[in-house]
Amino acid sequence: MAVSTKPARGMRDFLPADVRRRSHVIDVVAGVFQSYGFEPLETPSVENIETLTGKYGEEGDRLIFKILKRGEDGKTGDADLALRYDLTVPLARVVAEHRGTLPKFFKRYQVQPVWRADRPQKGRFREFYQCDVDATGSTSMTVEAELLAAGADVLSRLGFADFTVRLNHRQLLTGVLDTAGVPAALHGTALIALDKADKVGRDAVVSDMVARGIVGAAARALMTLLFDEAAAAADNGARLELLGRYVAGHEAGAAAVAQLREILALAGGTSAGPHLVIDPTLARGLGYYTGAIFEIAVPDLAGSLGGGGRYDDLVGMFRGQRVPACGLSLGLERILVVMAERGMFPASVQRPPADVLVANFDADAVADALALAAELRRGHGGTTLAVELYPDVDKLGKQFKYAAERGIPFVAVAGSEERQAGQVTLKALASGTQATVARTVAAEHIVTSMRTSRG
Repeated sequence: MAVSTKPARGMRDFLPADVRRRSHVIDVVAGVFQSYGFEPLETPSVENIETLTGKYGEEGDRLIFKILKRGEDGKTGDADLALRYDLTVPLARVVAEHRGTLPKFFKRYQVQPVWRADRPQKGRFREFYQCDVDATGSTSMTVEAELLAAGADVLSRLGFADFTVRLNHRQLLTGVLDTAGVPAALHGTALIALDKADKVGRDAVVSDMVARGIVGAAARALMTLLFDEAAAAADNGARLELLGRYVAGHEAGAAAVAQLREILALAGGTSAGPHLVIDPTLARGLGYYTGAIFEIAVPDLAGSLGGGGRYDDLVGMFRGQRVPACGLSLGLERILVVMAERGMFPASVQRPPADVLVANFDADAVADALALAAELRRGHGGTTLAVELYPDVDKLGKQFKYAAERGIPFVAVAGSEERQAGQVTLKALASGTQATVARTVAAEHIVTSMRTSRG
């Protein structure tokens, strides 16, 4: 029986072109985050099971990839380790573990893979990279404003212009649920249902809430407020005014409205300002959020390109002491999917694997071909060259065909006559022209030709 060569469902192989596109996006992400003063961090792929469970809500916990105990203990079928579900909980563990050595205001970015036992679909995988940026140690709304601006800068530099940043607040949702008559014990289940609203629609949300034990009248009142009345508001200010009146008698809800107004004012002058939309239906199902929450969306993608929020209690689960924190996570995989579909990658990302192919057609001159490749790699004027040596001694025609198929623009040929004269023949495949030049200026010739062709 033949063994399947496909990767596990929800996992992928990344071929060279894929890796180049991913590297391009990651470089932009890291560059933007560093410009805001965020530092890099990496954490292990595997965490203790107790580190992860109980942090993501009921549905999130079911998606954790658990690792069974090994050896004799493995016979029980119990798990003591798990693959990293996200980058936020590991950050909270790191802050709790290294609190004595980290700065008071710790700002970090992290780009690493995470794993979820989810059902694969378009733009959703079981193994995928997250690009997180978080700040701990401050309750100031300037943190939210900077995170939103950093996220907007990343998307703008990648070429996105039509994204929307949906903004809400978990305490405002608490105030709305309390005012609507939803018991506190059912708030979590109500948020899980509401979090699916953009995917399943309002009627399905009402049915889900009722099935979860929420009185139908309360569920319908919530939908009327959040989907009809708020949606009819003229702008963010009018929407907050409506919600503020609704929760006026609820201390936490009223404070949340004030914080959202502050975030809008602070972020208004940043790159995020034009993209911010108050969306009272945004819930974000993860259980650790305590304050403002946000998601980034584009019109042609079901789901979001990223999201995050404030989670002031998460570090305290490990440390026993409240440490304020707020973060934003960009979904690298979804960004890549949309950019590929829209043709947004720059030409430089699609460049061939090498600038020059050194031909290898004389069994007695293989060492010289290697030496020529080394000479060309040094480049000219600070510009290095990517040089590939054809590995087998073969006919020149096959080597020219190979270079053309790979998109390599130049082939360097050094036969016996060229070697004796200290020369090399360079053929430009796009034009079919060739020139014989001294080996000492061959790299300069190629670099100059490349610059000229690029304009």
